Amino acid sequence: MKLKITPILLKFVCLFLLAGCSSDDKDSPEVIEETGITTAEAFPALTFTSPVDIQTAPDGSNRLFVVEQAGTIKVFQNTAGVQTSSTFLDIKSKVTSGGERGLLGMTFHPDFKTNGYFYVNYTQGSPLKSVIARYKADTPSSSTAQAATETVLLTFSQPFDNHNGGSLQFGKDGYLYIATGDGGSGGDPNNNAQNKKSYLGKILRIDVNTTGKGNYGIPTDNPYAKNTDGNLEEIYAYGLRNPWKISFDPTTNQLFVADVGQDKREEINLVTKDGNYGWRVKEGINCYNPSSNCNTTGLTEPIHDYAQTNGDKSITGGYVYRGNAIKALVGKYIYGDYVSGRIWILELENSKKKTNSLLLENNGSISTFGRDESGEVYFANYRTGKLMKFAAK
Repeated sequence: MKLKITPILLKFVCLFLLAGCSSDDKDSPEVIEETGITTAEAFPALTFTSPVDIQTAPDGSNRLFVVEQAGTIKVFQNTAGVQTSSTFLDIKSKVTSGGERGLLGMTFHPDFKTNGYFYVNYTQGSPLKSVIARYKADTPSSSTAQAATETVLLTFSQPFDNHNGGSLQFGKDGYLYIATGDGGSGGDPNNNAQNKKSYLGKILRIDVNTTGKGNYGIPTDNPYAKNTDGNLEEIYAYGLRNPWKISFDPTTNQLFVADVGQDKREEINLVTKDGNYGWRVKEGINCYNPSSNCNTTGLTEPIHDYAQTNGDKSITGGYVYRGNAIKALVGKYIYGDYVSGRIWILELENSKKKTNSLLLENNGSISTFGRDESGEVYFANYRTGKLMKFAAK
């Protein structure tokens, strides 16, 4: 099988995406929205190694946690003048890292302040597998957690090194949502994303507070709960290629999923229960397999997609801004592109795209966004290891 040149190969080290080469598609030229917004280092004294996730604990402690791809999580106080971070968790001995593999995501139990539980998504072993596991902080207010507290919830095989997804988020329903890639190579050769008997290319949804499946349970309203067709009960939605980052809007509870494209399109989906988001039948708005006259019956179109022609080849999903510092961003979904370093803002109206504006350019290798307890949004430059924030000019 012929594989395309990826950002990983071009830049020697990357983390997540088989992003694709340019296409002949031509989107309308974009104009940078004059919002008076720029970026600045959020924590000038801190530098991280290959940061891939930024999270905050829902406990009022005003701490931020940064996931480093090799297998560590760092923690520090969310103040601009902070001088040091400390190691919250070190599981490098468990994690297989490199390329698109590694410790890829974390999230906190909604009741973390009481139980100290948090969850991670990492790759392990040869043959490779993804591991969804729970850990417990020494105390909910402490800055350390031990590798020995691991409880494995779920594992599933990865047939190739790339397209591992990695994002984890809790919804307001209290369930854990898990983003999985299609298993890698190029073009989803095994059609995993459309196969409801495979964990790959999906949004999974599990109940971490029950034990019907061992260390977790199946929400009773999952689309395939108690089905008799052999479909996986954990599946919430499917038809995704490499949903690297997902997030909920805390106000509307809408689930935004940014899905990395193959050769021509990058896309953002507003994911709902039992939705089929098209891959590998479609790549964004285009037919992919077959390349024309594809059957789109039952497929949900992205709320926004864009062409790779301007060097935008690897979407990094972000967050809806609900902070107070920059009024012009309130209610808008902020996202970026790892390869081009561009950042956009997407505004919805009645769950459909109202506007999409280019906000900023040349922001480095944007590997992840994060949101603190007050709703302010940050992003990480994978290459420099710096966390950035948005600021007024």
